Amino acid sequence: MNIGLTGGIACGKSTVSAMLVSRGALLVDADQIARDVVQPGSPVLEQVAAHFGQAVIQEDGSLHRKKLGEIVFGNTDARKQLEHILHPPIRKMIREQMEAYEKQFPDKLVVVDIPLLFESDLSFMFEEVLVVYVPPHIQVERLMRRDNLTESAANNRINAQMSIEEKRKLADIVIDNSGTWEDTLSSVERFWLGKGLS
Repeated sequence: MNIGLTGGIACGKSTVSAMLVSRGALLVDADQIARDVVQPGSPVLEQVAAHFGQAVIQEDGSLHRKKLGEIVFGNTDARKQLEHILHPPIRKMIREQMEAYEKQFPDKLVVVDIPLLFESDLSFMFEEVLVVYVPPHIQVERLMRRDNLTESAANNRINAQMSIEEKRKLADIVIDNSGTWEDTLSSVERFWLGKGLS
């Protein structure tokens, strides 16, 4: 059994995934995989450097994320080219990890945390998609507090993603994370028991 887990920035995806893991779910972290595929010396990192220039490689051979970010930020073509290089190996690794877990632990829930799941059209990979939701005004407050941002900077980051309301409509399961930690935990418990997981 597998689910895709997503949400908006500052909605509390990692809180919910940690709750699921503490119940015994197995986590596949797309952000971690995205870092793994561009390890120094990897063919994917070499492709990135060949396309965007050696300036995106630091002296120690690792990816210069800030430099690469400056190139692709606000440049739709460059961003698409980068996604074209990165997405296939990331998806392949996600699928391999999911399959390995499902084979090894057939009775466990496999949770795949993908921040841009809907934006990348990856719903088809999962039996169900769970969205961690908070209303937009709480999202702004939490992001301002978490990253020490002004309101307009927080709004800019939030608006760069698909809206959380849109994601909520597309979800099979919604966990509302706008209340207390205990409220969220009981929603996760309800979901878990509803799935017949022990």
